[in-house]
Amino acid sequence: GLGLYDEKDISLNGLEAIKSADVVYAEFYTARLFGGDLKSLESLAGVTINILRREEVEEDNLPIKQAENNDVAFLTAGDPLMATTHSDILMEARRNGIKTRVIHASSILSAAPGIAGLQAYKFGKVTTIPRPEQNYFPHSPYHVIGENKKMGLHTLVLLDIQAHRDYYMTANEGLEYLLRVEEERREEIIEEDTLAVVIARAGSPEPLVRADRVDKLTEEDFGGPLHCIMIPGDLHFLEAEGLVVLGNAPEFILEED
Repeated sequence: GLGLYDEKDISLNGLEAIKSADVVYAEFYTARLFGGDLKSLESLAGVTINILRREEVEEDNLPIKQAENNDVAFLTAGDPLMATTHSDILMEARRNGIKTRVIHASSILSAAPGIAGLQAYKFGKVTTIPRPEQNYFPHSPYHVIGENKKMGLHTLVLLDIQAHRDYYMTANEGLEYLLRVEEERREEIIEEDTLAVVIARAGSPEPLVRADRVDKLTEEDFGGPLHCIMIPGDLHFLEAEGLVVLGNAPEFILEED
């Protein structure tokens, strides 16, 4: 795991593993580091890092094939195994009798709630908003938020990444997506006055945290990627205070039950 922001987020164990590997692969189609570049990491580790495309990982199984006869390091942004494809690699290695070791790092699943003052154990199912395409506009993120809200739980909403197209969905696009679903479904799950939280550049020296009504947030500029959204469920008074102090949320949320 490479962590959330730049090459310095990797653990000492991770750095030692890279230096000792025969072959080093990385993928940045599920996420990427925006505070540094590949050359910075290569310079830090003193190795050459080979970037793999999705098909080389998921279809060609290059990391597994190389690991049959070599010590292979496979790098990914955030924490390993958070993406399904990485779990598949681990299981395939085990099936082939290849010894594995997972070296963990920081994850948006814990970082985003923490820096906003929300309690991580009060989150329900995580969802991702995809980039709309012709004849492709799924309502599943909206449904996940609705189900979590019924249980009083918060929702972490990840936003689509298409690195091969240099596309990283903004929080504004994500919120507008949810409002569009609301217009079609009218289930009062995400409305203009719904409280939402935007996190930008988690893991950086100065991450952005903003909490406000959806209609206010859609008009703001949150700067460069990566962004994510959180939709609060029932707030403990300390969580409400956290959103006000850390995310400049309107103070009326302190008065709500």
